Amino acid sequence: MDILTLFLKTILFRPYVFVFLAAFLFAAIQLIGWPRTWRFWLISWATAFVCEYSSTRNGIPFGWYHYNGSTVGQELYFSNIPFMDSISFSFLLYAAYCLALGFLLPQAESADSPSWLLPLRFDQEARTGRPVLFLTALFFAFIDMVIDPVALRGDRWFLGKIYYYPDPGTHFGVPLANYVGWAIVGLIALAIYFPIERRLSALIRPDDFAVTPRVLLGVGLYYGVLAFNLGVTFWIGEDLLGMTGLLMYVPVTALLALRLVRLVPLPASGS
Repeated sequence: MDILTLFLKTILFRPYVFVFLAAFLFAAIQLIGWPRTWRFWLISWATAFVCEYSSTRNGIPFGWYHYNGSTVGQELYFSNIPFMDSISFSFLLYAAYCLALGFLLPQAESADSPSWLLPLRFDQEARTGRPVLFLTALFFAFIDMVIDPVALRGDRWFLGKIYYYPDPGTHFGVPLANYVGWAIVGLIALAIYFPIERRLSALIRPDDFAVTPRVLLGVGLYYGVLAFNLGVTFWIGEDLLGMTGLLMYVPVTALLALRLVRLVPLPASGS
């Protein structure tokens, strides 16, 4: 079966993944433009694929796990890795990046933003600095603490049982090393992307241009993926897992909401 046919079958088999992918492309182009978007996608996908390939063979960086090949012929694989799985890292990393930007971008001097909404300035130093790098990696690993346990139970919903851990972990069957691996993937991908981002042509925007609505598109993607996975979690009857996931995000969501309506201190503006 040729790759194009398998790719089309993958879209039909995993439509929710490609809805999220399309949302990522739309949101990212609005914020960072196409030249940065395709580089972000390629770097994050390639990093994730290499790390998954490595981990299924030597346990680094996610710890040991294995794809069982149960959907071979139904969807596209690269080697032993389902395409839909490695590509998911791209839109999840971008969504985590936007969530971090919501906390760390400096204020813009904009008169166009609603009076109650903090206008954020897309400062290059702020958007490619270490605080954003590490906070993005944290949020990236954080959302997998909701995704991975329910994906591990894929035989009880339409994902299917596509992988397993030979040594089940302490977090609803997921080893803690897996979350460390996600943080590592995020750090590596952004550590490659940020220097490239700084060398690309500057985005032509007025100094007082507020990007808050465009950042919120990515934040919305983050919470859309979260809501999807929590919905599946409750749907299959994993109430404790679902409540744990909900409670994890109460402080994050509250702090972000407080910041965006200007009720918490702002970081210092970049030069």
